[in-house]
Amino acid sequence: MRIGITCYPTYGGSGIVATELGMELAHRGHEVHFISYANPIRLDPDTPGIYYHEVEVSTYPLFQYPPYCLALASRMTEVAERHRLDLLHVHYAIPHSIAALLAKQMTTGRRLPFVTTLHGTDITLVGADRSYFPITKFSIEQSDGVTTISEYMQKRTLEFFGIDKPIEVIHNFVNCSLYRPEPEAQSRGRKRIVHISNFRPVKRVLDCIHVFAKVREQVDAELHMAGDGPDRGPAEWLAQQLGVEEHVRFLGKQDHIYRLLPRMHALHLPSEMEAFGLAALEAMACGVPPVATRAGGVPDLIQDGVDGFLEPVGDIDGQAKRLVSLLTDPALHSSMSRAARETAMKRFCTDLIIPQYEQHYRRVLAG
Repeated sequence: MRIGITCYPTYGGSGIVATELGMELAHRGHEVHFISYANPIRLDPDTPGIYYHEVEVSTYPLFQYPPYCLALASRMTEVAERHRLDLLHVHYAIPHSIAALLAKQMTTGRRLPFVTTLHGTDITLVGADRSYFPITKFSIEQSDGVTTISEYMQKRTLEFFGIDKPIEVIHNFVNCSLYRPEPEAQSRGRKRIVHISNFRPVKRVLDCIHVFAKVREQVDAELHMAGDGPDRGPAEWLAQQLGVEEHVRFLGKQDHIYRLLPRMHALHLPSEMEAFGLAALEAMACGVPPVATRAGGVPDLIQDGVDGFLEPVGDIDGQAKRLVSLLTDPALHSSMSRAARETAMKRFCTDLIIPQYEQHYRRVLAG
C-alpha cells in the first residue's frame, strides 16, 4: 500500500505514535509518505520506503493567521496524485481530518479515502471547545475509518459527540526489540526515576517535583525529566524551592528514549488525563515499572500491583510511597520489572498491533 500520514511533528504522543507507525509500516513493505509542516521528531528519513513532504504556509498581510489547513489540504492532494496514494491516515482530528476531507474531494480520477486516529486531547480538550465541537464531530463522521487508542477514548468519543459510527480501538504499541531491559545499566549509580512528557499542565509536572522531594527523604535518588514545554520553568523553580534541584536533571527533548529508559528504575506519570500512556508502555518494555495515575486509558495498560502502580490524581503521598517501595524493595522491583516487560511483549508489541492497522486499511479500501 501507498499511505500518506499526517501528524503534529512536535514532542507529543500522537506524533510519536504516527511516526513509529509509519516506520513500522515501511519495514513491512509499504510505501509511507509523511506530510507535515516539519519533520516529525522521531522520523528516520533514511528508512527505506519513507518519504517526507513539507507543507509550506505562505504569509500574506490579508491573513491574520496563516491558513495551514488549506495549505495542508493542497499538499495532501499534490502528494496523493503524484505518488498515487491509496489512502491518507491522519492523527489528531483538527485540522488534519478536515484537510484530508478537502484533499479527498479535490483528488480527481481516483478514490482517496482517509482514516482518522483520535489520540486524546483532540477530543477531551479541542473537541470540548464549543467553537470546535461541530467541526470535530463532522470530521469524525466524514472519515472513512476511525480508530482510537483505548477503550476509554472510544467510549468518551461516542458519548461526547453522540455519533453513530464504528470506532475501532487499536492500542498504542512498542518495538520490543528496540525497547528492552538492560539490567547492567540499572546496577550503576543511584536509583533513578524518569518522567517523560510535553510538560503541559495536564501532565502535572509539578507533582513530579513534590513527589520526588518526599522520595528523597527516604531514598538517595535522582529524577530525570525528559521533554519540554510551558511547565518546565515552574518545575525548575519548584525544585529549587524544595531543595532538590541538585538531584533533578532536566534533559530537554530526547530523540532516543530507548537509550534512556533502560538505565531507569521507575517511571513517574502523574497526569491528570492520559488517553493511553505511551511513555509508560515504552518504560514497561524496558522493564521499568511505572507509577501512574488512575486516569483515562491508563488502566487499559497497567495492572495495578502487578506490572505497575496506579494512584489517584494529585495523591502526592500515595505516589511517593509507591516509588519508595520500588526503589527500596529489590524483590518487588524485580518481579514487577519482569511483569511489565511481559505485558509489553504479550499485548502491545508491534508484531501484534501493526497488523490491526493493516486490516483496518484493507477494510477502508474495500469501501
